[in-house]
Amino acid sequence: QVQLVESGGGSVQAGGSLRLSCAASGYTYSSYYMGWFRQAPGKKREGVAAISAAGSTTRYVDSVKGRFTISRDNAKNTLYLQMNSLKTEDTAMYYCAAAGLYFGLAEGPYNYWGQGTQVTVSS
Repeated sequence: QVQLVESGGGSVQAGGSLRLSCAASGYTYSSYYMGWFRQAPGKKREGVAAISAAGSTTRYVDSVKGRFTISRDNAKNTLYLQMNSLKTEDTAMYYCAAAGLYFGLAEGPYNYWGQGTQVTVSS
């Protein structure tokens, strides 16, 4: 049974930092591309960051470049998202997802999804 479990969300003031984690189980984690997505109230879900299976290649949406860093530990089956210089517009539910044959920020090709962790940034 595939499971993706996000943690690390919370409330923070603008300019602060959070580190999200995603623990994966039930599949060969190291063979899958991984991504972070977010959905704010009333908005479509958007891809935030993606990472290749080996962790050597990453991609970010323009709005988080230079502030967010995606990484993975294949020995621990865990995905991370370090979020610095947070802005109020980063407030959203954040999801991790796994894709077997796709590297990118479109949500359609992702096979497995977590339940999400809430990030709230206040001014």
